[in-house]
Amino acid sequence: MRVLVVEDEAQLAQQLQSALQGAGFAVDLADNGVDAEHLGSVEPYAAIVLDIGLPRRDGLAVLAAWRRQGMDRPVLLLTARASWQEKVRGIDAGADDYLAKPFQMEELVSRLRALIRRSAGLASAVLRQGPVALDTRACALTVDGQRVPLTGHEYRVLAFLMHHAGRTVERMELAEHVYSQDSDRDSNTLDVFVARLRRKLPPDFIVTVRGLGWRIDGAAA
Repeated sequence: MRVLVVEDEAQLAQQLQSALQGAGFAVDLADNGVDAEHLGSVEPYAAIVLDIGLPRRDGLAVLAAWRRQGMDRPVLLLTARASWQEKVRGIDAGADDYLAKPFQMEELVSRLRALIRRSAGLASAVLRQGPVALDTRACALTVDGQRVPLTGHEYRVLAFLMHHAGRTVERMELAEHVYSQDSDRDSNTLDVFVARLRRKLPPDFIVTVRGLGWRIDGAAA
């Protein structure tokens, strides 16, 4: 899953990127409101972490612009302003959740996972399809109750497919959610990751839709 972190404090931005990458996310960074608004408008992020106090354009103005454009991806606001009035302004501008600085990194990661689950219509942190269970808190896969190791890219591919079980995920859509902005998005490498996953999963768990991409068929699983 790919997320955007918008934070102008360089040290905090790097800490957020490191924590989210460690939690299995592909992470893009922006350090000002103008760049953030552009990226959020054109890139298909699973979710966005947005600081309010940004140079060049305020975070609430960026959020309001996204919502006017119809961008419906979940947004978690960060701010040093902890007053209830500021929280109301953030929610009214279209935020899905709100976290005041300073915060625990584990709480931010947990809240972000929850926002992504809810946006996909999922309630549990453990995604289940038949004998396959993917724990998004621990980035852990089990098949028939047995732990199966995953690489970072394998986890992101499987997590995105399982978040969207039952529908065909096109090749380029998957590439956009597996790789960060500065990565080489060679969609052909996805075949390698899918092939590796198939060796670790039950037969026909991941279905190839010729000419389009892949699907996890919830009913079949």
